[in-house]
Amino acid sequence: MKTPDLSVQLAPKNRQGLLLSNPVMTASGTFGYGTEYADVVDIQKLGAIICKGTTLKPRPGNPQPRLVETACGIINSIGLENIGVETLIKEKAPIWAKWKVPVIVNIVGESVKEYAELASRLDKVAGIGGIEVNISCPNVAAGGLEFGASSKSAAAVTAAVRAKTTLPLIVKLSPNVTDITEIALAVEEAGTDAVSLINTFKATAIDTQTRKPVLGNIYGGLSGPAIKPVALYMVHQVARKVKVPIIGIGGIATANDALQFIMAGASAVQVGTATYANPCTPLDIIDGIKRFLQKEGVQRISQLVGAAL
Repeated sequence: MKTPDLSVQLAPKNRQGLLLSNPVMTASGTFGYGTEYADVVDIQKLGAIICKGTTLKPRPGNPQPRLVETACGIINSIGLENIGVETLIKEKAPIWAKWKVPVIVNIVGESVKEYAELASRLDKVAGIGGIEVNISCPNVAAGGLEFGASSKSAAAVTAAVRAKTTLPLIVKLSPNVTDITEIALAVEEAGTDAVSLINTFKATAIDTQTRKPVLGNIYGGLSGPAIKPVALYMVHQVARKVKVPIIGIGGIATANDALQFIMAGASAVQVGTATYANPCTPLDIIDGIKRFLQKEGVQRISQLVGAAL
């Protein structure tokens, strides 16, 4: 059998397109800007890198502590600490432009206008392969989640960003809503090229010795193996409704995890929390997917997308 074709096109209707050599991406906020891991992991073998959430101005993030371990994952309350879009364009994009692996910039705003401004500044910048619109961050006081809470606001942000850039767009959806399929349909109608789901669940932790919340910001977002079954359910639900490609996220740590999301309807996956324990996890998943396809006699990964629908 020939070597399986793992390539994925995440923006088939976009003139620029977003072609990945394989369906495994790193999730925003868990892999920095990619540069931090370049000496540890062969990042050029990844399908794509999503950089940490980027805002118009630099942000210091939330007060410490920002991370707390749970039985089956972690709660994070980083608070979108980042260098700001202008520094990203000046310092990071030139490095990315020399890479084979595409880098997608995750953006977060406190208003529709800010999202549009971010998209405008990133448009046509060498080294930037696409934009992931984060309307689902649960641990900041303003912006993010409030825009993903209703189909109307989600569509407004998507349309505003779409009007300001020709780059491929991915909208990242929140699980902290009544009906995620309604939001997905709204952003599809507003012009996104793909959707990624899910972001973290609202969560907190209490220290029984101090009788106070553990996190400096009190609340955070739960990620890791604990959320995988729910994430899988939501991907399966959304895949039955939308036509744009889906990127599955939530507790993915093995090739089998990734394949479950793909069979549920995802064209690609993002690996996040698992990279904290082992930065090579995404590469291990790529190898595992390849072995599965060879064993099953499947020539193209696209043949498995939605197999369980």
